[in-house]
Amino acid sequence: MGSLASRLNWLRAGVLGANDGIVSTAGIVVGVAAATAEHAPILTAGVAGLAAGAVSMALGEYVSVSTQRDTERALLHKERRELRDDPAAELEELAALYEAKGLSTATARTVAEELTDHDAFAAHAEVELGIDPRN
Repeated sequence: MGSLASRLNWLRAGVLGANDGIVSTAGIVVGVAAATAEHAPILTAGVAGLAAGAVSMALGEYVSVSTQRDTERALLHKERRELRDDPAAELEELAALYEAKGLSTATARTVAEELTDHDAFAAHAEVELGIDPRN
């Protein structure tokens, strides 16, 4: 199960998609109904609008997720390289991030050191980038 923010993001996308689909399909049906009183063209236009909207939403979501995943991979690769090339600076950066969250300098340093000893990459990915590298 994902984080609350992740689940709310999916809910938001679903509501937006449903609303978009209803409005655009209704617009197509009303437009065709204004042009003809026959049922077959109205029904055909409505079904075609629903199908096109569903395909559009699916492709849009795929592209969006793919782009986000590619961006996250690039950021994680960069973070891994920075940890390899300058671990001392990365430790200072992690401590500063915890200090900015309200921890004292000493506590922030201790937390950063313990997390770095446990899994430096995961600590930086989660705190600095907001990415869970295990997903």
